Amino acid sequence: MKHLVVFSGAGMSAESGLKTFRDNGGLWENHRVEEVATPEAWEQNKELVLRFYNMRRTQLFKSEPNNAHKILAQLENKYHISVITQNIDDLHERAGSKNVIHLHGELKKAQSEKFPELVYDWEKEEIEIGDLCERGFQLRPNVVWFGEAVPKMIVAEEVANTADILIVIGTSLNVYPAAGLIHSVPSNCKKFLIDPKADEMHLDTNWTLIASGAEHGMQILYDQLAKDKD
Repeated sequence: MKHLVVFSGAGMSAESGLKTFRDNGGLWENHRVEEVATPEAWEQNKELVLRFYNMRRTQLFKSEPNNAHKILAQLENKYHISVITQNIDDLHERAGSKNVIHLHGELKKAQSEKFPELVYDWEKEEIEIGDLCERGFQLRPNVVWFGEAVPKMIVAEEVANTADILIVIGTSLNVYPAAGLIHSVPSNCKKFLIDPKADEMHLDTNWTLIASGAEHGMQILYDQLAKDKD
């Protein structure tokens, strides 16, 4: 069974109604990234940061996987699939994908501000000031902020190293180190890019470009893979 590796970004979830911060001039719900997505922001205004991610979590509870998520899950009948995602939502899992690596954390988890290895499942809509880890420190979102290391990057690179097929979907390939994963796949790996601006991304000629949104693009690719007899 071939190993199909998916590298997904915000565009994958946008069609489920989850907003992306790189749209609208770099603002995220009228906040600059520096105000809500850096360690410095956390130290300066924990209430604001918690409120911002509590809003994201509330939005996530109201969202459902879209057809792109569902089509990808269906492909598990034919391929061994690993999903490497920049997204902090759980829509891949809810659609049925079984092997998901979250590079930038998970919105439905919380972690200790002092001991990041202390991570807790968090199904409530809000993390509040006074919610503490077992060692008595404030809980924060389980999100990798700008300026922080990406703990699962090494695991993701190891997964990418074994790809027979790579699908990149819904990411601008501008956020590093995550974007560098496309260089970790074997030289004979088949590579597909699904993005409305795929033709503008200046990738090597050995990429198959599908200039479309996530849902329509995944349907096109699904049909194409269905014809693959290998």
